[in-house]
Amino acid sequence: MLFFYIGFILGTLFCGLANTYPLLIAARIFTGLFGGVIGSISMAIVSDLFTLEQRGRVMGFMQMGFGASQVLGIPISLFIANKWGWQSPFFMIVGLATIVWLVIGLKLEPTKHLEIKNKDNALMHLWHTIANRNYRIGFMATALMSLGGFMIMPWGSVYAINNLKVTEGQLPILFMISGVATLLMMPFIGKLSDKINKFKLFVIASIWMIVVVLIYANLVPVPFWVVVILNVFMMMGVMARMVPSISLVSALPELHDRGAFMSVNSSLQQLAGGVAAAIGGMIVVQKDNFSPIENYDILALVVSVFVIVCIFMLRRVSRLINSK
Repeated sequence: MLFFYIGFILGTLFCGLANTYPLLIAARIFTGLFGGVIGSISMAIVSDLFTLEQRGRVMGFMQMGFGASQVLGIPISLFIANKWGWQSPFFMIVGLATIVWLVIGLKLEPTKHLEIKNKDNALMHLWHTIANRNYRIGFMATALMSLGGFMIMPWGSVYAINNLKVTEGQLPILFMISGVATLLMMPFIGKLSDKINKFKLFVIASIWMIVVVLIYANLVPVPFWVVVILNVFMMMGVMARMVPSISLVSALPELHDRGAFMSVNSSLQQLAGGVAAAIGGMIVVQKDNFSPIENYDILALVVSVFVIVCIFMLRRVSRLINSK
């Protein structure tokens, strides 16, 4: 984790120092190569430190952190960029990340999985992880989660403005309220997933998400407060699915496979998110930048199908864990 964090810090520094567009893209790719792995390593460490019965509330707080970065990161970065130039947010991240790196190095104790020595080399270990049938069920569940979530999200802003007649001034307020609501609900969802059956919570949240998405995708222009409430409800469904599903999937691998498993799982999540956005782009239609989005209701139906299939996949994951 410390090694990849250094790569992330250097990549972000290169972004701030880039003076041409190709150099900026190259620096972003370099940053992503390292930053993308940090998330999977973090999940592996959390899985080592906390039992399945405690993992829900921990995942809830971690997702709250991700939500905070979305809500606060963009406004703060825009403010700094307007005041000191577009490079300044990158330098700010370098400073903050360096502090985090020092805290990790000084305070985070190595977890017990480091005591287990795997006889395979890195490539063979990765291959054996992918070849494990039970692990592939977890990978498929994660991919379906991303397909269902990322397919409808990229078009949210355009749909709100062009179809629901939300103004550009109201759009930041809409996302801010949805983001703050997500921050407040994540710890509660995490604790709830530890108190009740995680799979049952996932099913309830999935049904909730399907109902809200279908209603939202078929709206006509309505008062702004209705749009806000439905967005909050939709985020509730999305996040309430995420916490129990991540907790369950992280319990699937054996201790000596957890790092490799979470790395592959994270990669598939990112890949599935890109595929989902591409599929969504094939379904929705917009004649020009100011016309309403068409086929958004069809996209919602496709998302609902993926959500239902994901329920059956996570059911298999839950059974595998209970059979251990």
